[in-house]
Amino acid sequence: MIDDVFCKIIKGELSAEVVFKNDDFWVIKDIHPQAPVHLLIIPAKHFLKIEDFGQEGGLLGKSLLLADQMAHENNLANGYRLIINEGEHGGKLVPHFHVHLLGGKSLGPKIIK
Repeated sequence: MIDDVFCKIIKGELSAEVVFKNDDFWVIKDIHPQAPVHLLIIPAKHFLKIEDFGQEGGLLGKSLLLADQMAHENNLANGYRLIINEGEHGGKLVPHFHVHLLGGKSLGPKIIK
């Protein structure tokens, strides 16, 4: 396993507010939420970027389905936003693939004004 913050959480070396976990994914609350609901869907196995999924691409689809499940469980019936930051210019800060789930208020049509 790589030594990024998400790998450390999964290994139990750092704490996080875990709302769901199974063999494939952990879902935690973001420590700097940008909306009333801001969850991170994190694969238990380390993937740096989307292309690293390769033969395990089914996990990529499962991450989106899990995000939708978490949205329903968090009463986001009025809508939600999924964000995947990929690469330096995409704003990726943690070198471990993850999906942001945001909701609980009107997020508007754009992220950046």
